[in-house]
Amino acid sequence: MTKEEIISELSKRHNFFTAHIQSLNEKDFMFSNNGKWTAGQQLDHILRSVSPLVQAFMLPKFVPGLLFGKANRPSKSYDELVVKYKEKLANGGVATGAFVPPAISYDKKEKLCKQVNSKVEKLCKQVNSFSEQQLDEYILPHPLLGKLTVKEMLYFTMHHVDQHLEITKRNLKK
Repeated sequence: MTKEEIISELSKRHNFFTAHIQSLNEKDFMFSNNGKWTAGQQLDHILRSVSPLVQAFMLPKFVPGLLFGKANRPSKSYDELVVKYKEKLANGGVATGAFVPPAISYDKKEKLCKQVNSKVEKLCKQVNSFSEQQLDEYILPHPLLGKLTVKEMLYFTMHHVDQHLEITKRNLKK
């Protein structure tokens, strides 16, 4: 995908997610199926996942290179990245540490949706400051997938929000 396509998809997918969450009534927002995360926790998890990425993109571009090195391989395609992520999940990968959401009350729904949309808007603006080459050159650490190129991290972020939208919908069907 090109930088412009990535920016468009990041925005569109996160907007779909927050629109769905905003459409939920209190009962559905707070529903937990067999101890799974509520819709509110899914929302908080997405915010917790996007926030450090926004911070990383605010750093001067040479800093990730100094901290994490530079890519020694081409970026995986979106589909290849998704396959790698699904394999990690199938082998027991789960969110840990700061990415695990606390209980989220219904009264936080609007605020958290606005925060997610604001963070994604900032992320998209920051992505726009990278060249296509820089998206493939710089790497960032992912807690489950290891070192990813910036482009791969953006692909992950796109897929990740889709995944949590589907989980949220699936949990409410049961």
